[in-house]
Amino acid sequence: MLDQYLTIHSNGTHEIIVEKSRFICHLMRVTTESEAQSFIQQIKKEHRDASHNCSAYIIGENDQYQKAHDDGEPSGTAGIPMLEVLKKKGLKNVAVVVTRYFGGTKLGAGGIVRAYGNAVSEAIQTIGIVECKLATIIQCEFTYPLLGKIENALEQRNYQIDQKEFTEKVLLHIFVNNDDLTNFINWITEISNGNIEITEGPQKYREKDVT
Repeated sequence: MLDQYLTIHSNGTHEIIVEKSRFICHLMRVTTESEAQSFIQQIKKEHRDASHNCSAYIIGENDQYQKAHDDGEPSGTAGIPMLEVLKKKGLKNVAVVVTRYFGGTKLGAGGIVRAYGNAVSEAIQTIGIVECKLATIIQCEFTYPLLGKIENALEQRNYQIDQKEFTEKVLLHIFVNNDDLTNFINWITEISNGNIEITEGPQKYREKDVT
């Protein structure tokens, strides 16, 4: 697993108008080529009346799965410019489809390249980018009277809670950087006066907004 990587903040859609043509950019997080292909087919089905549904994706720790498709636009003017935007921004595990509804004005090859590239760039800017950093989930179980004190302490040190469980006791699942595990365990043991049960859980990516 990568220590960290960038991807889109969330799935989303953004539209621009270029010379009366509508360019609707659809972005989705994906982890496999199968997911990417399913997403592309879904958009093509939803916009079957569009002039073009051009697509691209980049997947894998080493960007080993890449594909670009022009869907009837002049060769190299749509899919590859879309893919290049994903690469330039350093994104991983993203699929994109840009749906075009032709507005009656021809853009020329250069204009088409710019339109598809701008559609993707503006969509990413609108949706945002997150950094996914690998961390360890530390599970901390304690009695209810300690909840306020521990939550305040975690907030002051910018520790992020992934999940909360409330049963007979409180169980917090907390993101902790891998190089901070010993310090964190010593610290939270001290502030709880040892009245806490600590278990090291799985590795998971913590997300932080970049833009």
